[in-house]
Amino acid sequence: MASLPVYRWRLAPDGLATRRQLRALGLRPGGQDVAGQLERPRRHRGPLVAYLYLIEQAKPVRPMTPAKWAALAKANAARRICPECRRDAGYVIPPSLGMCAPCAYPDEQRAAA
Repeated sequence: MASLPVYRWRLAPDGLATRRQLRALGLRPGGQDVAGQLERPRRHRGPLVAYLYLIEQAKPVRPMTPAKWAALAKANAARRICPECRRDAGYVIPPSLGMCAPCAYPDEQRAAA
Protein backbone atom coordinates (compact mmCIF):
# COMPACT_ATOMS: atom_id res chain seq x y z
CA MET A 1 0.00 0.00 0.00
CA ALA A 2 1.48 3.32 -1.09
CA SER A 3 1.46 6.21 1.31
CA LEU A 4 0.19 9.66 0.44
CA PRO A 5 2.60 12.40 -0.58
CA VAL A 6 2.80 15.04 2.16
CA TYR A 7 3.31 18.71 1.32
CA ARG A 8 4.07 21.60 3.62
CA TRP A 9 1.43 24.29 4.02
CA ARG A 10 1.03 26.45 0.87
CA LEU A 11 3.51 24.31 -1.09
CA ALA A 12 1.15 21.90 -2.85
CA PRO A 13 1.76 21.50 -6.60
CA ASP A 14 -0.65 22.87 -9.18
CA GLY A 15 -3.50 20.55 -10.06
CA LEU A 16 -4.26 19.61 -6.44
CA ALA A 17 -6.87 21.32 -4.27
CA THR A 18 -8.57 20.92 -0.91
CA ARG A 19 -12.33 20.41 -0.60
CA ARG A 20 -12.85 24.10 0.11
CA GLN A 21 -10.78 25.11 -2.88
CA LEU A 22 -12.74 22.70 -5.08
CA ARG A 23 -16.00 24.12 -3.76
CA ALA A 24 -14.84 27.67 -4.58
CA LEU A 25 -14.32 26.44 -8.16
CA GLY A 26 -17.81 24.88 -8.23
CA LEU A 27 -16.43 21.35 -8.00
CA ARG A 28 -16.55 18.36 -5.63
CA PRO A 29 -14.16 15.39 -5.22
CA GLY A 30 -16.72 13.09 -6.83
CA GLY A 31 -15.62 9.83 -5.22
CA GLN A 32 -11.96 10.02 -6.12
CA ASP A 33 -9.30 8.90 -3.67
CA VAL A 34 -7.20 11.41 -1.76
CA ALA A 35 -4.16 12.37 -3.88
CA GLY A 36 -2.05 13.92 -1.12
CA GLN A 37 -2.16 15.88 2.08
CA LEU A 38 -1.02 19.23 3.39
CA GLU A 39 0.42 19.58 6.85
CA ARG A 40 0.62 22.83 8.76
CA PRO A 41 2.85 22.55 11.82
CA ARG A 42 1.63 23.80 15.21
CA ARG A 43 3.68 24.41 18.33
CA HIS A 44 2.15 22.28 21.06
CA ARG A 45 -0.14 19.96 19.12
CA GLY A 46 -0.04 17.73 16.10
CA PRO A 47 -0.07 19.34 12.65
CA LEU A 48 -3.24 20.50 10.92
CA VAL A 49 -3.97 18.20 7.99
CA ALA A 50 -5.88 18.98 4.80
CA TYR A 51 -6.48 16.35 2.14
CA LEU A 52 -5.82 17.15 -1.51
CA TYR A 53 -7.75 16.01 -4.58
CA LEU A 54 -6.97 16.15 -8.29
CA ILE A 55 -8.77 19.08 -9.91
CA GLU A 56 -8.95 17.32 -13.30
CA GLN A 57 -10.90 14.39 -11.80
CA ALA A 58 -13.28 16.59 -9.79
CA LYS A 59 -16.93 16.73 -10.81
CA PRO A 60 -19.30 19.69 -10.85
CA VAL A 61 -21.31 20.38 -7.70
CA ARG A 62 -24.80 18.94 -7.87
CA PRO A 63 -27.45 21.67 -8.17
CA MET A 64 -29.97 22.20 -5.37
CA THR A 65 -33.38 20.81 -6.28
CA PRO A 66 -36.65 22.42 -5.10
CA ALA A 67 -37.08 19.52 -2.65
CA LYS A 68 -33.61 20.14 -1.15
CA TRP A 69 -34.35 23.87 -0.81
CA ALA A 70 -37.62 23.06 0.94
CA ALA A 71 -35.94 20.59 3.31
CA LEU A 72 -33.24 23.13 4.15
CA ALA A 73 -35.82 25.85 4.83
CA LYS A 74 -37.77 23.49 7.09
CA ALA A 75 -34.63 22.51 9.03
CA ASN A 76 -33.62 26.16 9.51
CA ALA A 77 -37.13 27.07 10.67
CA ALA A 78 -37.03 24.24 13.22
CA ARG A 79 -33.85 25.71 14.71
CA ARG A 80 -35.76 28.93 15.46
CA ILE A 81 -38.68 27.31 17.36
CA CYS A 82 -38.29 27.27 21.15
CA PRO A 83 -39.03 23.80 22.61
CA GLU A 84 -40.37 25.40 25.83
CA CYS A 85 -42.85 28.02 24.58
CA ARG A 86 -43.18 26.72 20.97
CA ARG A 87 -42.79 30.27 19.55
CA ASP A 88 -40.55 31.44 16.72
CA ALA A 89 -37.66 33.18 18.52
CA GLY A 90 -36.71 35.24 15.47
CA TYR A 91 -33.15 33.87 15.62
CA VAL A 92 -31.44 30.49 15.71
CA ILE A 93 -31.66 29.20 19.28
CA PRO A 94 -28.18 28.57 20.71
CA PRO A 95 -27.56 24.90 21.52
CA SER A 96 -25.91 25.97 24.78
CA LEU A 97 -29.26 27.36 26.01
CA GLY A 98 -31.58 24.91 24.30
CA MET A 99 -34.40 27.47 24.47
CA CYS A 100 -35.11 31.10 23.64
CA ALA A 101 -33.68 33.86 25.85
CA PRO A 102 -37.01 34.74 27.56
CA CYS A 103 -37.48 31.09 28.58
CA ALA A 104 -33.84 30.68 29.64
CA TYR A 105 -33.73 33.90 31.67
CA PRO A 106 -37.29 34.61 32.85
CA ASP A 107 -36.24 36.76 35.85
CA GLU A 108 -34.12 39.14 33.75
CA GLN A 109 -37.01 39.73 31.34
CA ARG A 110 -39.35 40.79 34.17
CA ALA A 111 -36.73 43.07 35.73
CA ALA A 112 -36.15 44.88 32.42
CA ALA A 113 -39.88 45.64 31.98
